[in-house]
Amino acid sequence: MRIKICGIRDPLQGQAIADNGATALGFICVESSPRYVTLEQIQLVVAKLPSHIDKIGVFANANPTEIAFIANNSALTGVQLHGNESPEFCKQVREILPGIEIIKALRIRNVEDLDNTATFTDYVDTLLLDAYHPQQLGGTGQTLDWNILEEFKPGRPWFLAGGLTPDNIASALNKVKPNGIDLSSGVEKAPADKDLDKVAKLFEQLTVRSC
Repeated sequence: MRIKICGIRDPLQGQAIADNGATALGFICVESSPRYVTLEQIQLVVAKLPSHIDKIGVFANANPTEIAFIANNSALTGVQLHGNESPEFCKQVREILPGIEIIKALRIRNVEDLDNTATFTDYVDTLLLDAYHPQQLGGTGQTLDWNILEEFKPGRPWFLAGGLTPDNIASALNKVKPNGIDLSSGVEKAPADKDLDKVAKLFEQLTVRSC
Protein backbone atom coordinates (compact mmCIF):
# COMPACT_ATOMS: atom_id res chain seq x y z
CA MET A 1 0.00 0.00 0.00
CA ARG A 2 1.21 3.49 -0.85
CA ILE A 3 1.64 5.88 2.07
CA LYS A 4 1.68 9.55 1.15
CA ILE A 5 2.41 12.30 3.64
CA CYS A 6 1.34 15.66 2.27
CA GLY A 7 2.21 19.24 3.15
CA ILE A 8 5.98 18.83 3.42
CA ARG A 9 8.12 21.95 3.71
CA ASP A 10 11.16 21.11 5.84
CA PRO A 11 13.96 19.03 4.20
CA LEU A 12 14.93 17.23 7.40
CA GLN A 13 11.31 16.35 8.18
CA GLY A 14 10.86 15.10 4.63
CA GLN A 15 13.93 12.90 4.93
CA ALA A 16 12.82 11.54 8.32
CA ILE A 17 9.33 10.75 7.02
CA ALA A 18 10.80 8.92 4.05
CA ASP A 19 13.08 6.97 6.40
CA ASN A 20 10.04 5.97 8.46
CA GLY A 21 8.51 4.26 5.45
CA ALA A 22 6.50 6.79 3.45
CA THR A 23 6.34 5.95 -0.25
CA ALA A 24 5.34 9.45 -1.38
CA LEU A 25 5.62 13.04 -0.18
CA GLY A 26 3.28 15.82 -1.24
CA PHE A 27 4.14 19.48 -1.79
CA ILE A 28 1.36 22.08 -1.71
CA CYS A 29 1.75 24.42 -4.68
CA VAL A 30 -1.34 26.49 -3.82
CA GLU A 31 -0.45 29.99 -2.64
CA SER A 32 -3.57 30.39 -0.51
CA SER A 33 -2.72 27.30 1.55
CA PRO A 34 -0.92 27.57 4.91
CA ARG A 35 1.18 24.63 3.68
CA TYR A 36 2.30 26.40 0.51
CA VAL A 37 5.86 25.78 -0.65
CA THR A 38 7.90 27.59 -3.28
CA LEU A 39 9.73 25.88 -6.11
CA GLU A 40 13.01 26.48 -4.26
CA GLN A 41 11.67 24.83 -1.09
CA ILE A 42 10.53 21.77 -3.05
CA GLN A 43 13.97 21.51 -4.62
CA LEU A 44 15.63 21.55 -1.20
CA VAL A 45 13.39 18.76 0.12
CA VAL A 46 13.67 16.62 -3.01
CA ALA A 47 17.48 16.86 -2.92
CA LYS A 48 17.49 14.88 0.34
CA LEU A 49 15.04 12.16 -0.75
CA PRO A 50 15.86 8.70 -2.05
CA SER A 51 15.04 8.19 -5.71
CA HIS A 52 12.33 5.61 -4.98
CA ILE A 53 10.16 8.13 -3.09
CA ASP A 54 7.34 9.60 -5.17
CA LYS A 55 7.36 13.41 -5.18
CA ILE A 56 3.88 14.81 -5.77
CA GLY A 57 3.07 18.45 -6.42
CA VAL A 58 -0.44 19.45 -5.34
CA PHE A 59 -2.17 22.09 -7.46
CA ALA A 60 -5.66 23.61 -7.45
CA ASN A 61 -7.10 25.36 -10.49
CA ALA A 62 -3.63 26.26 -11.75
CA ASN A 63 -2.85 26.67 -15.43
CA PRO A 64 -1.09 23.79 -17.20
CA THR A 65 1.98 25.90 -18.03
CA GLU A 66 2.55 26.68 -14.34
CA ILE A 67 2.07 23.03 -13.40
CA ALA A 68 4.53 21.87 -16.04
CA PHE A 69 7.13 24.49 -15.06
CA ILE A 70 7.14 23.46 -11.41
CA ALA A 71 7.03 19.75 -12.22
CA ASN A 72 9.91 19.94 -14.66
CA ASN A 73 12.10 22.09 -12.41
CA SER A 74 11.67 20.20 -9.15
CA ALA A 75 11.94 16.56 -10.26
CA LEU A 76 8.30 15.81 -9.42
CA THR A 77 7.16 12.31 -10.28
CA GLY A 78 3.49 13.22 -10.10
CA VAL A 79 0.98 16.05 -9.94
CA GLN A 80 -2.21 16.04 -7.91
CA LEU A 81 -5.07 18.19 -9.17
CA HIS A 82 -7.05 19.20 -6.12
CA GLY A 83 -9.38 21.89 -7.45
CA ASN A 84 -12.32 21.95 -9.82
CA GLU A 85 -10.40 20.57 -12.78
CA SER A 86 -12.44 18.85 -15.49
CA PRO A 87 -11.61 15.54 -17.19
CA GLU A 88 -10.58 17.56 -20.25
CA PHE A 89 -8.16 19.59 -18.12
CA CYS A 90 -6.66 16.37 -16.75
CA LYS A 91 -6.20 15.17 -20.33
CA GLN A 92 -4.42 18.42 -21.19
CA VAL A 93 -2.03 18.04 -18.26
CA ARG A 94 -1.36 14.45 -19.31
CA GLU A 95 -0.42 15.64 -22.81
CA ILE A 96 1.98 18.24 -21.41
CA LEU A 97 3.49 15.88 -18.81
CA PRO A 98 3.32 12.44 -20.41
CA GLY A 99 5.93 10.85 -18.17
CA ILE A 100 4.54 11.51 -14.71
CA GLU A 101 1.61 10.35 -12.60
CA ILE A 102 -1.61 12.37 -12.76
CA ILE A 103 -3.72 12.18 -9.58
CA LYS A 104 -7.20 13.71 -9.45
CA ALA A 105 -8.49 14.57 -5.99
CA LEU A 106 -12.23 14.64 -5.46
CA ARG A 107 -14.06 15.90 -2.39
CA ILE A 108 -16.78 13.44 -1.49
CA ARG A 109 -20.06 14.31 0.25
CA ASN A 110 -22.33 11.48 -0.86
CA VAL A 111 -22.82 8.57 -3.26
CA GLU A 112 -23.49 10.97 -6.16
CA ASP A 113 -20.05 12.52 -5.70
CA LEU A 114 -18.59 9.03 -5.58
CA ASP A 115 -20.29 8.13 -8.86
CA ASN A 116 -18.70 11.21 -10.45
CA THR A 117 -15.25 9.68 -10.08
CA ALA A 118 -16.01 7.50 -13.11
CA THR A 119 -15.78 10.53 -15.41
CA PHE A 120 -12.06 10.87 -14.62
CA THR A 121 -10.82 7.29 -14.89
CA ASP A 122 -9.90 7.53 -18.59
CA TYR A 123 -7.80 10.65 -18.05
CA VAL A 124 -5.79 10.08 -14.86
CA ASP A 125 -3.55 7.44 -13.35
CA THR A 126 -4.82 7.64 -9.79
CA LEU A 127 -7.79 9.01 -7.84
CA LEU A 128 -7.73 10.54 -4.36
CA LEU A 129 -10.87 10.85 -2.26
CA ASP A 130 -10.91 13.65 0.30
CA ALA A 131 -13.52 15.02 2.66
CA TYR A 132 -15.72 17.84 1.41
CA HIS A 133 -15.38 21.28 2.99
CA PRO A 134 -17.23 24.33 1.59
CA GLN A 135 -14.24 26.67 1.97
CA GLN A 136 -11.10 24.53 2.13
CA LEU A 137 -9.73 22.23 -0.55
CA GLY A 138 -7.91 19.88 1.83
CA GLY A 139 -6.07 19.49 5.12
CA THR A 140 -9.28 20.05 7.04
CA GLY A 141 -8.99 17.14 9.46
CA GLN A 142 -12.50 16.00 8.50
CA THR A 143 -13.16 12.39 7.58
CA LEU A 144 -15.31 10.96 4.82
CA ASP A 145 -18.22 8.62 5.39
CA TRP A 146 -16.20 5.42 5.12
CA ASN A 147 -19.38 3.35 4.92
CA ILE A 148 -20.10 4.50 1.36
CA LEU A 149 -16.58 3.49 0.30
CA GLU A 150 -16.73 -0.15 1.38
CA GLU A 151 -17.55 -1.37 -2.15
CA PHE A 152 -15.72 1.38 -4.05
CA LYS A 153 -13.84 -0.08 -7.04
CA PRO A 154 -13.14 2.73 -9.49
CA GLY A 155 -11.03 0.93 -12.07
CA ARG A 156 -8.02 3.04 -11.11
CA PRO A 157 -5.74 2.91 -8.07
CA TRP A 158 -6.92 5.31 -5.39
CA PHE A 159 -5.85 7.05 -2.21
CA LEU A 160 -8.03 7.50 0.85
CA ALA A 161 -7.56 10.93 2.44
CA GLY A 162 -9.53 13.16 4.77
CA GLY A 163 -8.95 13.32 8.50
CA LEU A 164 -6.78 10.23 8.78
CA THR A 165 -4.65 10.00 11.93
CA PRO A 166 -2.53 7.37 13.68
CA ASP A 167 -5.52 6.84 16.01
CA ASN A 168 -8.13 6.12 13.35
CA ILE A 169 -6.11 4.56 10.53
CA ALA A 170 -6.80 0.99 11.67
CA SER A 171 -10.55 1.65 11.81
CA ALA A 172 -10.48 3.25 8.36
CA LEU A 173 -8.62 0.35 6.78
CA ASN A 174 -10.91 -2.18 8.41
CA LYS A 175 -13.78 -0.62 6.45
CA VAL A 176 -12.12 0.60 3.28
CA LYS A 177 -9.59 -1.03 0.94
CA PRO A 178 -7.72 1.76 -0.86
CA ASN A 179 -4.48 1.36 -2.76
CA GLY A 180 -2.95 4.12 -0.70
CA ILE A 181 -3.51 6.53 2.17
CA ASP A 182 -2.80 10.25 2.33
CA LEU A 183 -2.26 12.15 5.56
CA SER A 184 -1.48 15.78 6.29
CA SER A 185 -3.08 17.49 9.32
CA GLY A 186 -3.29 14.14 11.16
CA VAL A 187 0.49 14.05 11.57
CA GLU A 188 1.15 17.75 12.23
CA LYS A 189 1.93 20.10 15.08
CA ALA A 190 0.88 23.02 12.86
CA PRO A 191 0.35 23.41 9.11
CA ALA A 192 3.48 22.13 7.30
CA ASP A 193 5.21 21.36 10.62
CA LYS A 194 5.09 17.59 10.86
CA ASP A 195 5.03 15.80 14.20
CA LEU A 196 7.56 13.00 13.79
CA ASP A 197 6.23 11.21 16.86
CA LYS A 198 2.81 11.01 15.19
CA VAL A 199 4.45 9.85 11.97
CA ALA A 200 6.24 7.08 13.87
CA LYS A 201 2.98 6.10 15.56
CA LEU A 202 1.26 5.91 12.17
CA PHE A 203 3.80 3.43 10.88
CA GLU A 204 3.61 1.44 14.11
CA GLN A 205 -0.15 1.12 13.61
CA LEU A 206 0.29 0.06 10.00
CA THR A 207 2.91 -2.50 10.97
CA VAL A 208 0.70 -3.99 13.68
CA ARG A 209 -2.20 -4.19 11.27
CA SER A 210 -0.14 -5.98 8.62
CA CYS A 211 1.15 -8.64 11.03
